[in-house]
Amino acid sequence: MAKKTDNQQSQAERIGQQLADTLGYELVEAAFERENTGLYLRFYLDKEGGITLDDCERYHRAVQPLADQLEYDFLEVCSPGIDRPIKNQRDADRCLGLDIEVRLYKPQDGQKVFNGQFVAYDRGDITIRCADESERKFLKKDVAVARCAIDMEEVENADLSDDPERM
Repeated sequence: MAKKTDNQQSQAERIGQQLADTLGYELVEAAFERENTGLYLRFYLDKEGGITLDDCERYHRAVQPLADQLEYDFLEVCSPGIDRPIKNQRDADRCLGLDIEVRLYKPQDGQKVFNGQFVAYDRGDITIRCADESERKFLKKDVAVARCAIDMEEVENADLSDDPERM
């Protein structure tokens, strides 16, 4: 996934954030992502209670004319997903106290994946409490991705009948 120039990136973030604020959404990320089919400009949105297909369509229709000044092949508006990574303080605040998974670039103590309760996010460093009650701190530079652990049993039993478009 290659990023466009800093200028293009900052323009996409500015456009995306202003529109998200106007429409009442949280802009999680504006990203240029290269794939085999071309360069995608993706806006990841969220809101209290989750984002719907109608929300994505509404935002897409509004952002498309604003993004015409940017260079991309495909424009997508989507949810950050159930496995949304912890990238900043806002994400960390949402996940503190929950079980998270931390994946490292290189093994520490013979493993690259750690699970535990998320207890701190200091200057981007992540601290978890492991099952044995010990705490482990991971430097931001060592973390490939950190995200809330997904309880598949809870997902399978979720009642989405109130909104069939819920993503």
